[in-house]
Amino acid sequence: MSKISAAITAVGGYVPEYVLTNQILETMVDTNDEWITTRTGIKERRILKEDGKGTSFLAINAAKDLLNKTGLDPKEIDLVIVATASPDMKAASTAAYTATQIGATNAFSFDLEAACSSFLFGMSTASSYIESGKYKKILLIGADKNSSFINYKDRATCIIFGDGAGAVLFEPNNEGLGLQDEYLRSDGSGREFLQATYGGSSYPSTPEAVAEGKHYVFQDGKTVFKNAVFNMADVAEKIMTRNNLSKSDVAWLVAHQANKRIIDATANRMGLDEKKVMMNIEKYGNTTSATLPLLLNDYETQLKKGDNLIFAAFGGGFTWGSIYLKWAYNS
Repeated sequence: MSKISAAITAVGGYVPEYVLTNQILETMVDTNDEWITTRTGIKERRILKEDGKGTSFLAINAAKDLLNKTGLDPKEIDLVIVATASPDMKAASTAAYTATQIGATNAFSFDLEAACSSFLFGMSTASSYIESGKYKKILLIGADKNSSFINYKDRATCIIFGDGAGAVLFEPNNEGLGLQDEYLRSDGSGREFLQATYGGSSYPSTPEAVAEGKHYVFQDGKTVFKNAVFNMADVAEKIMTRNNLSKSDVAWLVAHQANKRIIDATANRMGLDEKKVMMNIEKYGNTTSATLPLLLNDYETQLKKGDNLIFAAFGGGFTWGSIYLKWAYNS
């Protein structure tokens, strides 16, 4: 009997309707289109503006897109994982609500949080469940409503982040396709450089903290950029070396969309031509947990069965890593 591997067999995506352009941001904070584009590669981002709608709204719509495209009965899903850094609320599981709302009533579910690496780590988790033989269909959703903790008077952060969600279905494969290898890392000494301090158990939200804006995300941009450039490129190169992959063997780089300069640096380290680099940062900005699945959704029609994909991500914590996956189908 051949070894079971975990393959992505379907994708879906969702972004909110409202488009926050660089030109609109110019009216809100001291910045301009040229400054933003030159430093980040971002032209616009999507924002979920409706009151009472959170990350689950994004996740549900991405999941429904996948289900509509495939015709899959949600009752066949064994597990729903929502990778997110912005759950709907404390204590109550965003994944449990998402699963119920899409009709996945036979699935168990949980949230997975590793900042911008959440979806990447979720790929490892979902694949392990599939490879164990216990479960056949796992829905992994990367979703974040970053606008819920962004200060739109802080030009260092408000230009970067957007809202969105992407979903993938993992199933068993006996052809040697799917997840081949992973190289995942974390370093807790980096958390002081990227965090939303108030609202967690160490610093609960208080009226005073909210009034002072301490519940918003803080980022030491230079330190995060330096670490992201080195670590994303380093792990991508390592996983290529470990699997004897040359630049000609790699069909696509699927890199976290945090900053175009970071993506370019990773591609250069791998020796890849820009035509092999998935990129949609100009449309969505950094959607945190959603960047990787949104890339797959946008590029699905260009992917071919057997393509070698290298995933790479870096996030707060610090968390980072790379995954080597063989694409399993032609769309």
